Amino acid sequence: MVTVNSTLCTGCGRCAADCIAKNLRIQDKKAVVQKECFLCGHCVSICPHNAVSIPEYDMADVESYAPDTFSLNPASLLHAIKFRRSIRSYEAKKIEQEKLELLVQAGRYTATAKNNQDCHFIFVQEELPVLKSFVWNYIEKLEEGSHREIPRELLPYISFNRQRKANPDDDYLFRNAPAVLYITSDWPLDAGLAAQNIELMAVSQGLGALYNGFLARISHENNELKKWLGIEGKTIKACMLLGYPKIFYKRSAPRKPANVIWK
Repeated sequence: MVTVNSTLCTGCGRCAADCIAKNLRIQDKKAVVQKECFLCGHCVSICPHNAVSIPEYDMADVESYAPDTFSLNPASLLHAIKFRRSIRSYEAKKIEQEKLELLVQAGRYTATAKNNQDCHFIFVQEELPVLKSFVWNYIEKLEEGSHREIPRELLPYISFNRQRKANPDDDYLFRNAPAVLYITSDWPLDAGLAAQNIELMAVSQGLGALYNGFLARISHENNELKKWLGIEGKTIKACMLLGYPKIFYKRSAPRKPANVIWK
């Protein structure tokens, strides 16, 4: 739970005013914790004297704001958003571990509903051949059992598999990417928000990404694969291919005018 160092606390009231759970109040010119809360950390972030902490978290991981290191500007951010492309062709080059670690941090610090922080990030790179065998073997079983009715949404996978067997380089599901990322969550938006931040971090490191709904769906159907991944009982909400782009785009792509209402 939230703790307040009464020696450092000046009773300024910022934490109490910003607490969405109404968990803090000012008493005798000091912040006082009233009850348990969902540990969003706003009180830690807003305290000007570093008097608030949450022992359940690694407080050494908390950074102090420094204007000279916060250089994000609207023009650069919009430029990055406009120039990102879905990458479907990758270099045969592994992603360095330190770059993957930064992707984890980008996902980890993404907002989550009610601060549940329940997204799980599963990166598969070293054991990618094993992952592929799980996926393609499962699809093979679907085709072998085609005398039974196959759900319509799973029919494209049989076509993907036939293409791959005819030409191993024609791998529609994996696109020869060196790494795959799965994100699980039981909340509707959390995985998608995390994936967006992860993609921005990937682009900043010279990497490319492809949101892969086909691979997410077939992986979620495969209980043996989920057991191997260590996510039994969890819901795969997002899947991304990751790697170094094999192609370079020289300009942004055109878009329709925004559907926007101003009132």
